[in-house]
Amino acid sequence: MKIAITSTGNSLESQLDSHFGRCSYFVIYDTETRAVEFIPNPNKDRIEGAGPASVQLIASRGSQKVVSGEFGAKVKAIFDSLKMQLIVLPDPNKRIGEIIELLNHK
Repeated sequence: MKIAITSTGNSLESQLDSHFGRCSYFVIYDTETRAVEFIPNPNKDRIEGAGPASVQLIASRGSQKVVSGEFGAKVKAIFDSLKMQLIVLPDPNKRIGEIIELLNHK
């Protein structure tokens, strides 16, 4: 299963980005192969529509779950329609590597 994680940077030492649509990077983690891919978010500087455009980006990568600090109201409905699970981590100090470890133990 592929899981998207919002990130402040492009390394496992980067922290969780608390903003979904305007995060700096998306990390696509594959729980089966343990592959990690960092994708710069092309939508982070959009004036409007960053959230929905970001949903489409991670959906196109095959993600079935999304981990972030928070999600806007507009994207929740889109995720529901795509049957994608949202995981809210309220701790912005979590590093990407730590989150991946947690996902491996579930």
